[in-house]
Parts: sequence; C-alpha cells; structure tokens
Amino acid sequence: MPYVPSPSDSPFERLGGEGAVRALVERFYDAMSELEPALARLHPCEPGGRVARESRDRFALFFIGWLGGPQDYIAQHGHPRLRMRHAAVPVDGAMATAWMRCMRAALDASGVEGDVRAFREEKLGDLTQFLRNRPG
Repeated sequence: MPYVPSPSDSPFERLGGEGAVRALVERFYDAMSELEPALARLHPCEPGGRVARESRDRFALFFIGWLGGPQDYIAQHGHPRLRMRHAAVPVDGAMATAWMRCMRAALDASGVEGDVRAFREEKLGDLTQFLRNRPG
C-alpha cells in the first residue's frame, strides 16, 4: 500500500523533523550550486556561485510547512503563492528536470528511501510541473 500522510504520520516527521529537513535543503542547494549552476544563478549567490543563505532559509521554512511541519513560512511570509512568486522565472521542462535532479541528489545524500521518498518525489515532480510557465 502506498504511503498516505496523516497529521500523526507526516513526511516532516518521517524525514526526521526540522533539523533533518534543513539539512536536506542544504544538500539540495549544494547540489544545485555544483550540478546546475545556471539554476543556482536564478537565486542570490555568494561569491563562487553557492546559493545564498537567505534563499536556503526561506525555502527551508516553506519546505518544513509543505511537508507537514510547523507553518512558520506562512506566519512570516503569508501564503506561498508559488505560481505568482515564480512568474518572472522562465520555468520550462528542462528547468523542472534540473530542479528535480538536484532534489534527488539531496534525497540520496540524506539517505531518504522507501515509501516516503517515492511519495515526496511524486509530489515534488507534480509541483515542478505546476510551476512550468514556458513551453519546452
């Protein structure tokens, strides 16, 4: 039977809580900086091309809430409005694929496996497609 999240069994909890999710986000942006520099440059970057702390922290807040953890992102920034916030970024199929490649590298490096990984990959893949705003 596939994994179905619930309030008592959220992906946030299955991944190990806030510290583990923040570590996953760090690995994600490290992978982006190393594997997909063009994608990384869409964010503010430090010298050397590493995605800056502000982007990492903001995504961590979003991701924690999206995974079923505390809703601190919404408390601080309001509703994510992902399509609106990404409207100025030309998101095509290649970018969506590159984003998922970075997330898969982060999941690999974090040792995320099994049903929670399959569930996360499916939902994140859906999200990348939802954000597409350019053909290709």
